[in-house]
Amino acid sequence: MIEQKWNEDWKFWVDKDSFALVWDIPEIARDITLPHDAMIEKPANPDSLNGGNTGFRDGDVYTYVKMLHAPEEYKEKTIMLKFEGVYMNAFVYVNGQLAAKSPFGYTTFYAPLNDFLKYGEDNEIRVQVRAGAMTNSRWYSGAGIYRDVYLLESGLTHIVPEGVQVKTENADDAYATLKVATELENKTAVSQDLVIETVIKDNEENVVAKECTFATIFAGENRTLQQRILVDNPKLWSAENPKLYTFETKVYENTEAKELLDEAVDTFGIRTLAVDAKRGFRVNGKSVNLRGGCIHHDSGLLGAATYEDAQYRQILKMKEAGFNAIRMSHHPMAPAMLRACDEIGMYVMDETFDMWNRLKSNYDYGLYFQEWWEKDVTAMVRKDYNHPSVILYSVGNEIPEIGTDKGAQTCQEISDKIRSLDDTRYTLASINGVFAAGDAVDQIVADVAANLSAEDKIDGNVNDFMSLMDAHMDEIVVHDAISKRLEKACAGIDVAGYNYMTARYEKDGETYPNRVIVGSETYPPEIARNWDLVERLPHVIGDFTWTGWDYIGEAGVGIPAYKWGEGGFGAGFPAQLAYPGDFDITGFRRPASYYREAVFGLSKKPYITVQNPTHYGEFLIKTPWVISDSTANWNWNGMEGKLAIVEVYAQGDEVELFLNETSLGKKPAGKEAGFRTLFETTYEPGTLVAVSYENGQEIGRSELATAGAERVLAVEQEAYAGLKHSEQELVYVQVEMRDQNGVLAADDNQKITLSVDGEVEVLGFGSGNPKPNYNFNEGVTELFGGRAQIIIKKPEEDVTLTVTTGDGVCGSIRVPGGANF
Repeated sequence: MIEQKWNEDWKFWVDKDSFALVWDIPEIARDITLPHDAMIEKPANPDSLNGGNTGFRDGDVYTYVKMLHAPEEYKEKTIMLKFEGVYMNAFVYVNGQLAAKSPFGYTTFYAPLNDFLKYGEDNEIRVQVRAGAMTNSRWYSGAGIYRDVYLLESGLTHIVPEGVQVKTENADDAYATLKVATELENKTAVSQDLVIETVIKDNEENVVAKECTFATIFAGENRTLQQRILVDNPKLWSAENPKLYTFETKVYENTEAKELLDEAVDTFGIRTLAVDAKRGFRVNGKSVNLRGGCIHHDSGLLGAATYEDAQYRQILKMKEAGFNAIRMSHHPMAPAMLRACDEIGMYVMDETFDMWNRLKSNYDYGLYFQEWWEKDVTAMVRKDYNHPSVILYSVGNEIPEIGTDKGAQTCQEISDKIRSLDDTRYTLASINGVFAAGDAVDQIVADVAANLSAEDKIDGNVNDFMSLMDAHMDEIVVHDAISKRLEKACAGIDVAGYNYMTARYEKDGETYPNRVIVGSETYPPEIARNWDLVERLPHVIGDFTWTGWDYIGEAGVGIPAYKWGEGGFGAGFPAQLAYPGDFDITGFRRPASYYREAVFGLSKKPYITVQNPTHYGEFLIKTPWVISDSTANWNWNGMEGKLAIVEVYAQGDEVELFLNETSLGKKPAGKEAGFRTLFETTYEPGTLVAVSYENGQEIGRSELATAGAERVLAVEQEAYAGLKHSEQELVYVQVEMRDQNGVLAADDNQKITLSVDGEVEVLGFGSGNPKPNYNFNEGVTELFGGRAQIIIKKPEEDVTLTVTTGDGVCGSIRVPGGANF
């Protein structure tokens, strides 16, 4: 079907009267362009019903309306709308009549229009979004029509949407055999003699293969036709070499006129997958260890609004930082992000649900799971099928009932459904052994406490499960009760996803010699331990840290603190971000990212980060997702002469730290030190320099300097990088407080104000601060670590952005308008 974006000219309002007898468009309705996140528009609220789950933001009931003129020729066509994501409980009405609904907030769904249209007239398309029942999510979901909408048009005999699927049957450097399945529907009252023509082109637009198939499709019939096509000398897709092809499938009448009835065009990759417990995970026959990060779906200052440019930027930055895999947590990935992963080269674990029949929030998808899971699983697989980046399907995240008899059956049913739709990828469940323990928790607590007490490792009176989890997770997750539940949970899947169960890796490889394991969710501080096991154990195919990118909601889980309520699980308002990400919400790399890069062996350059010296010697309240409170900052005014701890993440076997050219000594580095070496010194303004050595030879160095007193506010446009053949939509502008020599003033967190000269839509203005004092649409924010970010829609004409501090420091940039920047 021919698709065109249908994002412009919508009316939007918050609906306060669901029982309106007359559906009109109220005066409060405003014009918007999709994608649109209605939830992010209102500031965080300490009285939010959702609380920290969604960063103290609540949903509501929203209405979107757009008019569609239906010409008379639509009578002889198939017309429908495609919604890539509406959160949540979406109802699509055409002229007041229900055409489609979707309770899940992350599924692509379609609304057929023909039965409801008035031909030759304007038709009202009304989308009601009922996201006002709270709580309904454990993280920031956003709300509204937050992904793209498309208008689809074809003949009555047509290719079903997402109905062309390209499967690589086999491939090597000489040949690849592709099986192209095309699903056709004949909605006419007579049979149709057809020619189905598929052309395969490489990424230089060269035709590399072609096939024609003849068929008669009977009246009212839906049929899938198969074509087997040979490609010579294929360029195989992998994350390291992401070569893409394009298919063009056209359907013609088999007549002398050969009228074109429909066509479908999309990209795909030629590649093969294999996995087993002896040779691990393989792409095109080559072993691959998955260097993964979990991510949620919000785009930082944009909220949940899903822009192609934002998705591409996120994946590109993660690829540059050393990741080669992404786990979408905990719902199906947006098509825009899949396209970015295909083109940039990033393996994808796509995930179905965060819950099945046991709800995790009062009004979440568990209310609808039993009736809807099959449709939503089907939608995910059909969306993913032609994306070579997708390698794994997760059937669920931390499902509490997965180790029960009925839960294990559900696990297999979902897995079997996926396999029936796609037999080219592998299924897994992301299992948390503690969550799956169920009614065995009391016995686990008693047994673990007794064993630790007998070994004099704890006070014998410790019997609180949360206390044990904090310090003795390894002992808990290897308990026999969890092993028995894992045996049931893993029976129906191809790969066992272990959330926070590193202690099981080696033992389970011996006990279950055919079990393939992936660390589907792991603690950032444990990456050195985890990666050593991934490299040593072939049945452990990778590690996915929580998280690769910071996100709104689950507020405080990664915020280090020194007082209860300021961070961690007890964090209160104004904490709005989770803050465990390798990247903050603006895309700035945090220390954990450089630590991971050292562990992966991808950089020989050491990285310097400093624990906050104002809290030296104090007890740090931190969750297992926190390494320390360190930042890349050597600006500690007033702390001169006070003790400070410097962390250096380094490869090699030794690292030396210099303060103002005076050596603070050499210490073990690399694997022996867990790639994290600590130096204690006294704070003295100037320059820290770290030097890494291997066998006595320098292999890398870096420095961290104190900023001078003179300050300059630098406002700079970020270089654009986007999907091939796409038009730029967003402009990212970075704001930094620097000294006269360009050194970042990482201690400057003052308030700044944005003003605009010219016509432009500002989509976001904020920073990576996990406790922001301003909403991202107020035109006011505070620097965090000396940084802030502006996101604007690409302007048609030149505009000037000016950022000003309270004491008059000012920085400006002129952003060129037009198609080419």
